[in-house]
Amino acid sequence: MISIQGSIVAIVTPMKSGCGPETEIDFSRLAELIDFHVENQTDGIVVAGTTGESATLTDQEHCDLIARAVKLAKGRIPVIAGTGANSTHEAIRLTAFAKEAGVDACLLVTPYYNKPTQEGLYLHHKMIAESVATPQILYNVPGRTACDMLPDTVGRLSGIANIIGVKEATGDLSRVAAIKSKCRKGFLLFSGDDETACDFLLEGGDGVISVTSNVAPKKMRDLCIAARSGQIGLAKEIDRQLSALHKNLFLEANPIAVKWALAEMGLVDQGIRLPLTWLSSLYHEQVRDALRQAEV
Repeated sequence: MISIQGSIVAIVTPMKSGCGPETEIDFSRLAELIDFHVENQTDGIVVAGTTGESATLTDQEHCDLIARAVKLAKGRIPVIAGTGANSTHEAIRLTAFAKEAGVDACLLVTPYYNKPTQEGLYLHHKMIAESVATPQILYNVPGRTACDMLPDTVGRLSGIANIIGVKEATGDLSRVAAIKSKCRKGFLLFSGDDETACDFLLEGGDGVISVTSNVAPKKMRDLCIAARSGQIGLAKEIDRQLSALHKNLFLEANPIAVKWALAEMGLVDQGIRLPLTWLSSLYHEQVRDALRQAEV
């Protein structure tokens, strides 16, 4: 069983210039981005997640993106595939495909829109884990899904061997201790909220699945190393440098601002898929200021 920890990037899906319903994925730019993260020693990548615009990908594109990322990574960096869905059978199908493609783990968001009960969440994730023998990370982000997986439910699911951790994106730091107290030893806790990630790690978290690390991978990795080794002052100083990015990359719905920032850095083209749009000019200077503050 793998143990992925530290700074994990929720990688964008680069697209060719345009802002339409079928803006084309740019796989050559994806290769460059993966190389960029390998060079900066990012600890892992999540492909086809929220930041990867998974909600607007066709089934074929979703699968192609996962398979291509595994091939491009060439074993140099762990690849975690976003395979969550709001129907259990679809999540099983995507997770099974990802396993066959050779991913290191899968990230499964709580079912969105249909608002399952805690028992429904437990049975949903239990069935996926029992159906596909690959490492799986739960993903709780109620701000997007309108569904909150509570610590008791995470604790129950931690008893299933191939459910190895949870991405907790509520921004509620009390969840760290609450989840730890209910889960088996070695169960991994990842922050899904860049603004509180430093404190999350200092409270005993194992890593962060980060939007900020798209544009500041080295500093996010350094922050994780410092926080997890108890270097509180250094961790806080790095976090201070990144604080404007943590905030300003969410001036419009993710991944609008982070894709604009990556284009500003020359790492992707100006491509995004409707209903998302390119970053409003009202926010350009704020994002530029955040990039300057982070010295990236």
